[in-house]
Order: sequence, then structure tokens, then C-alpha cells
Amino acid sequence: MDRYSATKRVAILGIGANILLLVLKLFIGFISRSQAMIADGFNSAGDVFASIMTYLGNRISSMPEDKKHPYGHGKAEYIFSMIISFSLLLVTYQVLKSSLKAIIKKQGFTFSWWLVGVASITIVLKALLWLYTHLQGKKWDNLLIIANAEDHRNDILVTVTTLLGIILGKRGVYWVDAFVGIGISLWIGYTGVRIFISAYDVLMDTNMGEEYISNLKRKIQSIPGVDHVDSITTKPIGVSFIIIVKVSVAGTMTVEQGHSIAAEIKEKVKGNKNVGDVVVHVNPA
Repeated sequence: MDRYSATKRVAILGIGANILLLVLKLFIGFISRSQAMIADGFNSAGDVFASIMTYLGNRISSMPEDKKHPYGHGKAEYIFSMIISFSLLLVTYQVLKSSLKAIIKKQGFTFSWWLVGVASITIVLKALLWLYTHLQGKKWDNLLIIANAEDHRNDILVTVTTLLGIILGKRGVYWVDAFVGIGISLWIGYTGVRIFISAYDVLMDTNMGEEYISNLKRKIQSIPGVDHVDSITTKPIGVSFIIIVKVSVAGTMTVEQGHSIAAEIKEKVKGNKNVGDVVVHVNPA
């Protein structure tokens, strides 16, 4: 099984589990008028959409390069990630509006052990999903799988908070339920903004970190014949980067010698993590 097959399996498991949780949470939430459970249900709706987008993004990004896309389709992951971020912000608005309405109108909710049961099922199921996706993410070093693992972990925290609101509601502290709904909506919004920023950085061709580039400079500078590293720029292509290196060598060097140095630079740089291709330009010092 390769990294794309692993991502496909993670997405399918996420779709199935989140649809089940979505139906349970919204059904019990609307019956009991629990804003926290309804908010958690909408969070699961966002998770279903996110898992579908993960599946589609992974399917497109796994397509090989062609004449129109010489570096493949890797950026599809980030385009679909941006779509996910917009859907999360929409869910944030709906849940926040509903929770604020409950506080203004002083709406309570009908306690039910079904609320406790659904919350407990969610915590157990999400814990199992988090464990599986976390291990797969580490195994394949796949950012899309790691993001799904973080999402499952966040859902555990959200549902634990929901369960707290339900338990306090049984003791008559009903306002906590609506405030928990607000807290969940803000957390969903935060996640949406974070995903948007990550996708935006890649789609706008943001350079790699200074520490990474400095490490590459030291490796290139150590190659015999390299007089000076003029510049290193990077261009993201999905989870990988094209590294563009410009170096200066002795002006008296032959074309063959310069080509040999360029080939050595390419071989050394391409061995680093997340490097898809290396372009080397040799200047006379």
C-alpha cells in the first residue's frame, strides 16, 4: 500500500464514521434541544465534508504528470483544503448564531442519557480513528493524513467539552450548554482559519523555512569547486518543492567541470526531505 492508498483509506473511514456520528448527534441534539450536541453534530457535518474533500483532493493529486501539468497535480490537496476551510467558517457562523439565540431566549435543554451515550460513543470512536490515522501519518509522512489525525484529536476535545455541558445541565446549570456551543463554534472557526492559512501559503508559493535553506546552503558550499552560493529559492508542488539553486564557480572552469558540479549539487539536494526536483544554475565567479 502506497501513501495515496493510505490516504484514500483514511478518507473513507472518516466519511463512514462521521456520517454515523452526524446522524446520531443531530437526532439526539434536536430532540433534547442541546445546543452543545447540535453544535457537535454540525462539527461532524464539517468532518464529513472534510473527509470527502480529502478523498477527492487525494485522488486528483495522485494523478501522474502530463503535458499540461509537468510537475503533477500535488497542489490539488491545498485547493481542496481551502474549500474545507470555507465550509468550516460557514459552520462556525451557523452554530454561533444558534447558541447566541439560545442564551438570549434563555433556552434550556431536556437532559437525556442518550446525550451522554452519543458523546461517549463519539469519544471512543474518534480515539480509535485518531490512533489509526496518527500511525499512518507517521508511517507515510503524509501531511493530509496528519491533518486528519489532528482533526480527530480535536473532535475528542470538543466532545469532552460537550459532555461536560450535558452533565452540568443535568444539575440545572443550563446556560453552560449554550456557552459550550459558542466555544465549539469558535474552535471550528479557528481550525478553518488555520487550514486556510496553510493552503494559502502553498498556493502563493511561499518559500521554505530559513533554517531549512541555511542547511542546504551549508551542504552546497561544502562541495569542492563551489565558490559561492548565490541564492536558493523554492516553489511548492503539492507536498514537495522544486529547489532552484544558483552558485558561482571559477570563471576559468570548463563547461564539463561546471556541469559535473551542478550534477553533484542536484544529487546532494534531492536527497533531502520533500524535494521533488532541483534546478541548478552555474555562474562564473
